[in-house]
Amino acid sequence: MIEVNLIPDSGKKKRRKKKRTGPSFSLPSFGALPGDRWVAAASIAILVAVGAVGWMFASTAGQAQELEIQIEGAVRDSLRLSAVIERAETLTARSDSIARRVDVIQQIDVARYVWPHILDEVARALPDYTWLTRIQQVSSGDPVTFRVEGRAGTYFALTAFMEAVEASPFIRGTRLISSEQIFVDVGGGAQRLVYSFSLEAGYRQPSADFLETESLFGGIVMAPGREED
Repeated sequence: MIEVNLIPDSGKKKRRKKKRTGPSFSLPSFGALPGDRWVAAASIAILVAVGAVGWMFASTAGQAQELEIQIEGAVRDSLRLSAVIERAETLTARSDSIARRVDVIQQIDVARYVWPHILDEVARALPDYTWLTRIQQVSSGDPVTFRVEGRAGTYFALTAFMEAVEASPFIRGTRLISSEQIFVDVGGGAQRLVYSFSLEAGYRQPSADFLETESLFGGIVMAPGREED
């Protein structure tokens, strides 16, 4: 079969490369980008996720380091406070021990001043024309009971003495044991008729509002409602 070429010069002609003079530059090849846009979106999402995870890791590491610093500070504060609490407990124990000893001393003082109070109140209650011949303790229990013997010029003086003794805040239960008229020498061979009496009473501890106390740390503490004599 005969073939006729109707297009002249349709054959491939070799193109001659032009020779260029001077330096030449070429860009690096990155390879072909994926043609599917879903693949590109997934790649971007993965990159974003990796970046977010890295940021969260760095942030968490910083927070963990900060917490470790705070924990170390808290441990140091705890040790310091533990020492302070231990010293405070020691001081509290010493204070309680001192308070118990002071209480014992005060109880001893209260018992020690029983008789000074009794003598002072009996002497304060003596009216005119009345004198004492004997004071003695008749019981050592609680309360202390004592007996007073003396002479009174008149029966009215004896009555006034008994009322004054009973009115004392340190004495209670005053009662007359005996009373009789006797003659006593008044000097120059003269005698006088007087009343010889014997009475008993008991000691009592007055209320705290009445007592006048002295602080162990100095200074007198006056109870409310009482003025200094």
